[in-house]
Amino acid sequence: MKIGFIGTGLLGLPMAQRLLANQVDLVVYNRTARKLEPLRQAGATVATSVNELLQQVDVVITMLTDAQAIRELLLTQEARPHLAGHMVIQMGTIAPSESRIFQQELAAIAATYFEAPVLGSIPEATAGQLQVMVGGSTEQFEQWQPLFQQLGTPIFIGAVGSASALKLALNQLISSLTTSFALSLGFVQQQGVEVETFMQILRRSALYAPTFDKKLPRMVERNFDAPNFPTKHMLKDTNLFVMEAIASGLQVDSAAGVSRILALACEMGLADADYSALFAAVSPESTQA
Repeated sequence: MKIGFIGTGLLGLPMAQRLLANQVDLVVYNRTARKLEPLRQAGATVATSVNELLQQVDVVITMLTDAQAIRELLLTQEARPHLAGHMVIQMGTIAPSESRIFQQELAAIAATYFEAPVLGSIPEATAGQLQVMVGGSTEQFEQWQPLFQQLGTPIFIGAVGSASALKLALNQLISSLTTSFALSLGFVQQQGVEVETFMQILRRSALYAPTFDKKLPRMVERNFDAPNFPTKHMLKDTNLFVMEAIASGLQVDSAAGVSRILALACEMGLADADYSALFAAVSPESTQA
């Protein structure tokens, strides 16, 4: 079976490469065509349009930035007639409400849909160690579990929308943890406490999270190049979480504060940098002792 793969950005590329390495027959499409060259060299068929891709496959995986990108590429007036009978597996990060709407819209044109967002970044995708959270039917999970096992560990969450909700909850935790760590790090630097002393105490406590050590060198060196996940995408996900949490009646002041810090980092020209660049917003260089 040929599978279509739309969206070969920072995470989509190593995911597609992993599938090709496991002998999955892929037809790939990306709006920036030059990003497809490594996949062409690895044996993928490159489509020049979404319609061309749809004509060659019955199953489409989308790994796109947001719901708008999915709509602009896959649910256009030109593409809709070609979608009947297709299965769409949405693996990016979108809001649960958006995912449920896609399921309804695709059902109306005789296509099927479920979601399978992933937790992890480029190293995990390359190593096949992503956590694949599946929202759909148990039958869909069982049918596609062997494919997802090539990417990492598939976990059935529940109906469509549930996996998207879990993914947003986890990303909110990532952004909040990183922001809190950045604030504490900036504070101890301001107060003249040795960073390694701070870390020694932190690592021995229940407060510690491994992500702190992953982001520490970037923050200390203020080197946010070669991102595993860009600031602008973390901002998008945090804003989606805030929107959905408000609709659920939750108090979101803390997450909204994180959103403002991420937005400030983007305004500082760090939108495409690693999201640890929020440290530059929390602790500007002009404030350092």
